[in-house]
Amino acid sequence: MQRLRFKKIDAFVYSGSGGNPAGCIYLDRPDAISPDQMQQIAREMAGCVSEVVYVYRENDIVTLRFFSSECEVAFCGHGTVAAMNDLIKYDPDLLRNPIISIHIGDRQILIRNTIAEEDAVFVSAPLLSTPKTEIDPDAVAAALKLPPGEIVSPGGITVISAGLVTLIVPLHSLAALLATRPDQQHLKEFCIRHGIEIVLVHTAEVSTDGAAYRTRVFAPAFGYLEDPATGSGNAALGYHLLASGAWDGKMIRIEQGRSRDHPNIIRLVSDASEKQRTVFFGGNAVVRIEGEYLLQ
Repeated sequence: MQRLRFKKIDAFVYSGSGGNPAGCIYLDRPDAISPDQMQQIAREMAGCVSEVVYVYRENDIVTLRFFSSECEVAFCGHGTVAAMNDLIKYDPDLLRNPIISIHIGDRQILIRNTIAEEDAVFVSAPLLSTPKTEIDPDAVAAALKLPPGEIVSPGGITVISAGLVTLIVPLHSLAALLATRPDQQHLKEFCIRHGIEIVLVHTAEVSTDGAAYRTRVFAPAFGYLEDPATGSGNAALGYHLLASGAWDGKMIRIEQGRSRDHPNIIRLVSDASEKQRTVFFGGNAVVRIEGEYLLQ
């Protein structure tokens, strides 16, 4: 039996919201457990957390790896926010460093450390890519079980990857967004058929002061219907807003979730690069459970 250091950490918590829980397993070395064992732990924790983050250091570089109950996940925004908030807070060397470079797969990801000023970290989303996917607006509406006319404009539907391939769907109103109730299996089949990893619906109608948009994110391909607070999905929205001229890259707040009055909050900001701007998503994290995971 192996004893693994474990924390359940909620990311993007705001004013009574529940955030998005991640299970964080801290490993002494990258080969401490096998990928099959990582998948086993993620399956065992289904229903408690949406993804498990495996955290280890190699040559003083932090590396993260993510698994849902279904599969390994290429990029997990809320898991990155959860793990890096926790690591930075309790490591004096990291805490002094305003920019920290980490590895996720073959990517180098930058972390802006604003723990002292804002109790938050900001994560550089992988650079924008636009997969060539033709999506029928009627099929999107059917997959999401949306009534006729709820999508703002069929031309506003787009597919963007900022770590995960994201279908972005604009809706007219907050009421329509909150009322969205897709069938998990039907939506999963639609996503697999079109090579989509997550679906983000959004509206400019919000419920909290100072927020710019409200979103909800569905991720049936990873074994659960809805993600309550999402870094990569909202970063994809940020890239879409930059490309369409709807956002100047200055800090904005995104509400996410089904609760009208207690949404989770994700913050977006962009750098000022003249070549290809990078969207950073950020937020806080709260440790809820700390102990050991017993792996048999």
